[in-house]
Amino acid sequence: MTAAPADQPADRTSGYTARHLSVLEGLEAVRKRPGMYIGSTDGRGLMHCVWEIIDNAVDEALAGFCTRIDVVVRADGSVEVRDDGRGIPVDVEPRTGLTGVELVMTKLHAGGKFGGGSYAASGGLHGVGASVVNALSSRLDVEVDRGGKVHLMSFRRGDPGVYDGEGPTAAFTPRGGLTVAGRAKRGLTGTRVRWWPDRQVFIKEAELDWEQLRARARQTAFLVPGLHLVLHDEREQPAAVEELHYSGGIAEFCEFLAPDAAVSDVLRLQGTGHFKETVPVLDEQGHLTPTEVERAMAVDVALRWGTGYDTVVRSFVNIVATPKGGTHASGFERALTRTLNKRLRDARVLRVAEPDVTKDDVLEGLTAVVTVSFPEPQFEGQTKEVLGTPAASRIVAHVVEKHLLEVLSSTKRGDKAQAQAILEKVAAAARTRIAARQHKENQRRKNALETSSLPAKLADCRSEDNDRTELFIVEGDSALGTAKLARDSEFQALLPIRGKILNVQKASVSDMLKNAECAAIIQVIGAGSGRSFDLDAARYGKIILMADADVDGAHIRCLLLTLLYRTMRPLVEAGRVFAAMPPLHRIEVSNPKKGQEKYRYTYTDAELRRTLADLEKRGVRWKEPVQRYKGLGEMDAHQLAETTMNPAQRTLRRVSIGDLEAAEQVFELLMGNEVAPRRDFIVDGAAGLDRERIDV
Repeated sequence: MTAAPADQPADRTSGYTARHLSVLEGLEAVRKRPGMYIGSTDGRGLMHCVWEIIDNAVDEALAGFCTRIDVVVRADGSVEVRDDGRGIPVDVEPRTGLTGVELVMTKLHAGGKFGGGSYAASGGLHGVGASVVNALSSRLDVEVDRGGKVHLMSFRRGDPGVYDGEGPTAAFTPRGGLTVAGRAKRGLTGTRVRWWPDRQVFIKEAELDWEQLRARARQTAFLVPGLHLVLHDEREQPAAVEELHYSGGIAEFCEFLAPDAAVSDVLRLQGTGHFKETVPVLDEQGHLTPTEVERAMAVDVALRWGTGYDTVVRSFVNIVATPKGGTHASGFERALTRTLNKRLRDARVLRVAEPDVTKDDVLEGLTAVVTVSFPEPQFEGQTKEVLGTPAASRIVAHVVEKHLLEVLSSTKRGDKAQAQAILEKVAAAARTRIAARQHKENQRRKNALETSSLPAKLADCRSEDNDRTELFIVEGDSALGTAKLARDSEFQALLPIRGKILNVQKASVSDMLKNAECAAIIQVIGAGSGRSFDLDAARYGKIILMADADVDGAHIRCLLLTLLYRTMRPLVEAGRVFAAMPPLHRIEVSNPKKGQEKYRYTYTDAELRRTLADLEKRGVRWKEPVQRYKGLGEMDAHQLAETTMNPAQRTLRRVSIGDLEAAEQVFELLMGNEVAPRRDFIVDGAAGLDRERIDV
């Protein structure tokens, strides 16, 4: 058996036994881990404590027993909250033997909001709010007006007792139980809580933010119509006093939050839904028994669309803000998107080919307040930032979908105009989003074209000297074979295109970049397109359009010029675009004399007639019939080089901006979107048509 090393004990577990385990009793756990209950120990945590006490008073207002709440920020750092509600119960709770005041102030998870019927809907749900504030206070005083008496109780860091003076530094004697401090006016009830934050817990810099307090108080006053919420700041001299009272409820709140001009009035959507859930309920013996209960959930939504782009959506559960949303917010957004898509289709505001609008389209310019109210909601954590009750999503979605559809489908004159404005607003947002995405995709596609390898069908040249290099854009694969034999591969490159390329006069940038022929031309020239076009990056000194000498060839040339004008205009302005001049006819001279050309080429019907007349006049005979080229592919390599490609013998026509603009105007006339000008052109030109030239 191997012995343990000298520097280690023989039994490794002897240093960790049950006596090393700690049990935090009562409020000791709160003081040990305050962040778990209030989020932090800075100003935000301090504000959370203030609202734990205020929310208790607001719950009384929600239950219909409180009409006024005063919040006083004292100069000595304490905060006092006064309400005219029913007052905390002062009688003894039978199971613990403690009065109601001591119970809610010293015991975690104790209160009147656990299904006992005291509150139908409440913001305080875990029964830890008041007791947590008490645990984190160097001193807390509670006064309760109830039963014609004023009841008083004080605490020091959660422990009950009596002070012999003012403030947290006064001598303290631990002692339980309520003290009757005097008589209250007949019928007067209410609660007053004053507390001093414990600086052993909160950091030195932690202070109450007056603006945050005002904003939260204003929000509460909107959510509880009729409630008078009065703020006092005694840290200033004279003291600042502000009373907040709104009778319009969340509709007025929605209008207050809106950052832009209105597209619609504030729409109010209200309804109720029911759901069942299984919860543990205390029976008479104090045992938790799983029980299925039916809940009623009230939904109240106010919303309006504005001309702007920002979205403001505030959600609440029993007037407690849920800044990170939850099931009620997701149900609202889902129903909003589904309903608007249905109406947009039914009203034919969206075309059949257009995709459905998304949540972001619907939320653009929207201001909304979404509130739900029901007993014992499930929150994620004590800070109550996210609602987790699953049924809320379904119920909110049902209420919103039903009532919003009624509003948007209304046939009343005012409602119909307003509904149309909303639908147009959402549809416009969707179209803008799609256009922006297409622009981004086009830029990516353009970048990909500019950086990817050259297409396989390009027959490139060897030289990189732009003063010499030429790119022939050739019509058809049949002409490519002949052109390969006719070209000088040192400086002449060939790119074949199949027939007539896309009409970019009517096509979008996205369609143009998706077109294989257009994309290949842009890619081979290598200088980009549109605003990103860089003339110095062009790979060739000349761009030569080589198409057949017939009507179709002219049409293809026009299409190519339109593409160059739209996407690579600096290339044309620099005089680097040319049109090749292939012949239309070949005249073979019979028995040519020495020094006489055997073949004569003409480029137009008029030139053919003049040439034949000249030959006849000089007594020169030719073979009949005169060859008419139907395409470049009918020439052999020697003929193509001699007539069209050899720089020493060919004729090129430089394309100027004036020519290009004229071509674009003609092309717009003949192939553009406007039908009326094209009809007028055909009618006006019909009288001058030479009927003999029509092959019928």
